Amino acid sequence: MINRKFFFDQTKITLFGGRFNTKQVNGLTTILDEWEANYSKNDDRWLAYMLGTAHHETGRTMQPIEEWGKGKNLPYSSRLKMTKDRNGKRIPYSDTTELFYGRGFVQLTWYENYDKAGKKLGKDFLHNAAAVMETTNATKIMFYGMTEGWFTGLKLSRYFNPTTEDWKNARRIINGLDKWDLVKDHALKYYAAISYTV
Repeated sequence: MINRKFFFDQTKITLFGGRFNTKQVNGLTTILDEWEANYSKNDDRWLAYMLGTAHHETGRTMQPIEEWGKGKNLPYSSRLKMTKDRNGKRIPYSDTTELFYGRGFVQLTWYENYDKAGKKLGKDFLHNAAAVMETTNATKIMFYGMTEGWFTGLKLSRYFNPTTEDWKNARRIINGLDKWDLVKDHALKYYAAISYTV
């Protein structure tokens, strides 16, 4: 079990400039609750890296957010699927009017990924894309996505296991090596805060 008092006391100082707002506390609590309910037998570095990722991706609000610009000029915001036809052109969709730009703690994108997440959670995200912004849904999507490799095909167990600790390349789970050093710094501070157990 994570010592919540120690966790919040530490992260308030090391990651939030000495003060939290209610939304930050609620977001962190939801993530910790999901970990303890379903994942706590796994490597604590996984949790630290997810927290560090959410911290970066949400601009430290610790609340699900919409992608800035809503994917303007990107194919996933133009009613196109990730899947391509034989000629290499993306296949359009017409079964919903939703646009599948980035939303959540880790910016879920593309029709196929919303469909997959919906089936996994028993929700219809194809016709209600905004529902991935609900904190509980966004948390589960982050956990499934990063532990099962939904986003880039890479998952946490590749970078954090009994023989590997790779805080740099773990960024590839989400977004290449973009801002890997910032995410690593956040994740290590979270790791220090969750390593003290009761």
